[in-house]
Amino acid sequence: MESKIIVSALAALAQESRLAVYRLLVQAGPDGLAAGKISETLGIAPSSLSFHLKELTHAGLVTSRNESRFVIYSAHYEQMNNVLAYLTENCCGGNPCIPVQFQPCEVPNK
Repeated sequence: MESKIIVSALAALAQESRLAVYRLLVQAGPDGLAAGKISETLGIAPSSLSFHLKELTHAGLVTSRNESRFVIYSAHYEQMNNVLAYLTENCCGGNPCIPVQFQPCEVPNK
């Protein structure tokens, strides 16, 4: 994955409302949610929500589909998995990202 795509995805999530929208869509599962339901659940005005959904869609984190008169949004799990794989591969050398165990320094006897 190109770093430009990763930066776009991380930038899209680096805003409180968009992060809340994405988390809600992940919890909703593959069926997704109608824009109106997202707005109602999170208390985001429809005009603001439209902007946030556009940013998440542009970053490839969210997909949309029309069902009758509703637009249904879903989390794009594959894209987030790609972002996580990129971060793991390039930030942790391909190893699981676990904290290094703290080893206290030995104080020499005086």
